[in-house]
Amino acid sequence: MHIRRNLGAPWLLCLAMLGGCGGGDVARLQASTGGLPPLASAGEVLPLASAGQVPPLASAGQVAPRASATKVSFYAASRFAEQATFGPTPALVAELQAKGFEKWIDDQLALPAYQIDSTPARKNGNPIPPEPYTYQKTQVQRLIMTAPDQLRARLVWSIGQFIVVSGTKPHPVGLIEWINMLNRQAFGRYGDLLMQVTTHPTMGQYLDNNQNRPKSAECPRCAPNENYARELMQLFSIGVIQLGPDGTPLRDSRGRYIETYTQTDVEQMARVLTGWQNHFDPFTTSDGFSQYYVPMEPSSWAPDRDSGEKRVLGKVFPAGQTAPKDLDDAVALLVGHQNTAPFVALRLIQHHVKSSPSPAYVGRVAAVFRNNGSGVVGDLKAVIKAVLLDAEARAGDDPAKARADDGKIREPALHRSAIFRALRCQRAPTNSTTGDYWLSAQPHWWAESVFSFYAPTDRAPGSNLLAPEQKLLIASELTDRLGQLNWIRYNQTTRTNDLSAFTSAGCSLDALIKAFTTSPKAFNDHLSQAYFRGAMPPTLRANIEQLMLNPTWDVNSPDDGALRLLQFALATPYFGVIQ
Repeated sequence: MHIRRNLGAPWLLCLAMLGGCGGGDVARLQASTGGLPPLASAGEVLPLASAGQVPPLASAGQVAPRASATKVSFYAASRFAEQATFGPTPALVAELQAKGFEKWIDDQLALPAYQIDSTPARKNGNPIPPEPYTYQKTQVQRLIMTAPDQLRARLVWSIGQFIVVSGTKPHPVGLIEWINMLNRQAFGRYGDLLMQVTTHPTMGQYLDNNQNRPKSAECPRCAPNENYARELMQLFSIGVIQLGPDGTPLRDSRGRYIETYTQTDVEQMARVLTGWQNHFDPFTTSDGFSQYYVPMEPSSWAPDRDSGEKRVLGKVFPAGQTAPKDLDDAVALLVGHQNTAPFVALRLIQHHVKSSPSPAYVGRVAAVFRNNGSGVVGDLKAVIKAVLLDAEARAGDDPAKARADDGKIREPALHRSAIFRALRCQRAPTNSTTGDYWLSAQPHWWAESVFSFYAPTDRAPGSNLLAPEQKLLIASELTDRLGQLNWIRYNQTTRTNDLSAFTSAGCSLDALIKAFTTSPKAFNDHLSQAYFRGAMPPTLRANIEQLMLNPTWDVNSPDDGALRLLQFALATPYFGVIQ
């Protein structure tokens, strides 16, 4: 997606307007496929670039250092931070430069999983008071902005966009514990993750598997619920179209896509998954909320369980097996399916590195999913490492070597988190009247449906390039990017302009304002380091200098001018694309 340096602001407006068009009825099919377009680079083979480092250029008269003495450039470290975390900070970039990418990843993998304390959200009452929801959102924001295990937090956000639970349905305690579970499982095995997903009470509520019961003489009104069974296959593992090892869709002799499963497979999988129920024992738990954080368990009442023989994707599940045994077999079947490795590989590459990776890149990551080098299938530690350290991911660390198809549109959640992390916020600022976070089109963990915020196979208008995130660049999102920082500055309660929303969120605007009051050059230098990897485009620099010579803001309020110009710079495609 090599557009960042070649197009101006009209591109963003055009893309924003196009982002709201089409896709409603086809989203289900698109969201479930893992296929890639047949790009010209389909056959290329690239080595892993495990160091992820760019050697410094030799000065005149000097000999370039050997590869073993390479150093991570500021540009490369900032770019890597955009891919692996919720946004660069000065401390993070310095750490990446000092350690190198592989060592930093290893250190991140060794950190304990961040866990949100759900106790304050466990409040009784009917109707449920709003405080638990506010608490859940606040804690998620703190995790995003300040959690030391940033790689885990970003990976959890990525996984949570294709294994979806949304706060539109579960209790906030359940949503907190869902996020905690993903944090615990994010660096484990994919099969273990699917086991935890299937038995988590929040998913049981969200996709109704806690209501999945066979019809029987004892329960004539019961019926199998296919909702979770379908999405387990369609969205969480194998998709609806058969894939090659590199994610390329397979076709039959007549050129038609080959379906992965049938409606009969869905019905049979629903039978496999019958009999699970929420744990609820208020007499032995102190708060009565155990149904939100204790895994679901098999029902002890025989009619709740279909114990007959089932057949899914050609595999026979013998009659008489227990619910846990059927689940074990189902997860093993899905994780071992030829589709799952490229299916997961594509989604993680798209969420972290680039929207339209080459099939070769997908194939290399999928190979690591199938075998981490020690015979382990679905090792997510090895997979995320392969995603981030692949040569195709690291090529753009040297701008002169960037690929024409590099990058991804900076979706709203990542756009806002990058802004606020650079301002050293402890959480996102909130609206002083409503208390809502200024997050706009992509509120964390509040997707409208199980299909998340966009389909992974959406393409840029008029292009064969995958560009899923462009769906969120609607007109209102562009308006937010052009004015949101000043709206945050406006205090809805006092109807005056102040920085209380920023200071309440723990943000620091001192460096931004100081640079603004020093000189246009100092201000541009600050923006360049904080938001443009130290390589702010000359055109944008010139535009900002020109604007500073002709102020249209209150010259007696330097924070006004600083925020206006900051949001101007960050609304351009120079920042709008992670390239």
